[in-house]
Amino acid sequence: MRLSEFWLAMADEFGEAYGRVLARDSVLEEIGGMTPEQAIKAGVPVRAIWLAICKSSGVPAERWYGVGQREPKK
Repeated sequence: MRLSEFWLAMADEFGEAYGRVLARDSVLEEIGGMTPEQAIKAGVPVRAIWLAICKSSGVPAERWYGVGQREPKK
């Protein structure tokens, strides 16, 4: 997953503004007790960060959609 895909997935799932708030303020044990923004700067793979956010926020697994890949519109 690329960083641009991460931000796209965050905006798709949570909305642009709230996605940025989650990335800035959520402290996630699964990524070492860092916020997603801190983890990105520390070099944690963005796929791992995205999955940690999904799990901690209760996003259903079917919406993890290949991590960063948009599902085709039906």
